[in-house]
Amino acid sequence: MNNGTTASEQKLSEEARQRIYALRKNYPEGRSASAVIPALHIVQAEIGFISTEAATEVAGLLDMLVSEVEQVVTFYRMFFTKPVGKYVIKVCDSISCYLRGSDELLEMGKEKLSLKLGETTPDGRITLMKIECLAACSAAPCAQVNDEYVYNLNPELFVAMLEELQTAEENPYYLP
Repeated sequence: MNNGTTASEQKLSEEARQRIYALRKNYPEGRSASAVIPALHIVQAEIGFISTEAATEVAGLLDMLVSEVEQVVTFYRMFFTKPVGKYVIKVCDSISCYLRGSDELLEMGKEKLSLKLGETTPDGRITLMKIECLAACSAAPCAQVNDEYVYNLNPELFVAMLEELQTAEENPYYLP
């Protein structure tokens, strides 16, 4: 493996398998494929991304073809097909955010972290991504740190956010 994880780390735990199998009960007989998105969320929460091995397991658990699971994984940007950083920063690039400087934030992030969009810092802490729309136009420009929104960013706030995430033990933007 060249991504820092072993094949056994990319497979599901028995608990995750049982949770996915239990999802099948929420759907009518013969419709177990309807559980694929919540199943993939379970996978990503457990191993951090959707490995080929895990997609194969999900396909088996939900009576799907592996290619059908892979189609779902690659269609939705919320699923990662390779390991990502502890903190995934998604900067919105919709028209509202773009007009209020999201492209400037992305350039600052790339320069400060010395990476390209979609890459992860060498220490595995931060992945920087551009995303089409976070549906928060009234608070543009915005970003997400993992699944938490950060609104009304400006260059100073964005740099402060990057610096904070470089050392944070827990996501400082998490709101329970």
